[in-house]
Amino acid sequence: MDSGIRHRLSEVSERFEELARLLADPGVIADQRQFRSYSREYAELEPVMQVWQSFQACETELGEAEDMLAEGDDELRNLAREEVQRIEQRQQSLTEKLQMLLLPRDPNDERSIFLEIRAGTGGQEAGLFAGDLLRMYTRYADRLGWKVEILSGQDSEAGGFREVIARVIGRGAYSRLKFESGTHRVQRVPATESQGRIHTSACTVAILPEVEEVDAVEINPADLRIDTYRSSGAGGQHVNTTDSAIRITHLPSGIVVECQDERSQHKNRARAMSLLSARLLKAEQEDQRSQRAADRKLQVGSGDRSERIRTYNFPQGRITDHRIGLTLYALENVLDGDLDPLIQPLLDAHQAELLSELK
Repeated sequence: MDSGIRHRLSEVSERFEELARLLADPGVIADQRQFRSYSREYAELEPVMQVWQSFQACETELGEAEDMLAEGDDELRNLAREEVQRIEQRQQSLTEKLQMLLLPRDPNDERSIFLEIRAGTGGQEAGLFAGDLLRMYTRYADRLGWKVEILSGQDSEAGGFREVIARVIGRGAYSRLKFESGTHRVQRVPATESQGRIHTSACTVAILPEVEEVDAVEINPADLRIDTYRSSGAGGQHVNTTDSAIRITHLPSGIVVECQDERSQHKNRARAMSLLSARLLKAEQEDQRSQRAADRKLQVGSGDRSERIRTYNFPQGRITDHRIGLTLYALENVLDGDLDPLIQPLLDAHQAELLSELK
């Protein structure tokens, strides 16, 4: 086993023992928020420790078998050779498991998400493409049994959206869709184009994990301006006669969130606060990432909206992900929600990069 991996396992063992002591501490038990945080970390490390203990047991068995190989008679040595081979195969399998378990885990992977789509360059075509992207993600969510709720939207003049924000509710939504953040470019002939010329438009997509209470950013109520208005557009199908829609402005950051999906002002306010918390946490994490200079060559999951991550070429039926150089001639299927042929290679590339760093 690589010395770097052994060193990491030693650190994990020390942390696991420390967590066990902390979880038995009456002071920690009395603080439910801290207790939940430690319990979650302990549960994440437990599978690593189980496999590591099995590996250490194999090392002991291997030493005993090698002693037999050095000291026994011919028959015993033959048995010892077979035992050494069996143990080494088992060790190799356990080493591979440990490598996978040691990969940095994104704590947000199991969470639901907020999906934000905004029309960029390209005018009306960009708005139509924003609608296409929303349908694509909605159909993908349907395939996986997830639920999609439109929180707010601004319709574009020719159909589609200038902006739409949705909540995708389902376990693992963030793990599958987190690499969708970025600029999506479309090349196609608009319906209004009489000369058949191809136009290029773009939309930005942002994926934000829902924030749990234990991770929530503290928000000072004095930093908020809250406005109410009547629902309209996407999410406001049941147009209200009361001011139930909510717009919250976080004054220090300038972040603005809206929710107009529910008839109840109270529910809209709760959802808007949840979205604001997610955006503030994302901004805080991005600041930390930039300070650590954690930009990767692949730029997988960087969330850099100025980055063109994917091109949808309608005349050729082609879709290209520029981060990993993947091209598929399956545009119709992808827009119908068959996203896994794009998503899985991105996840594989990200995992391979993490493995190379671990070693």
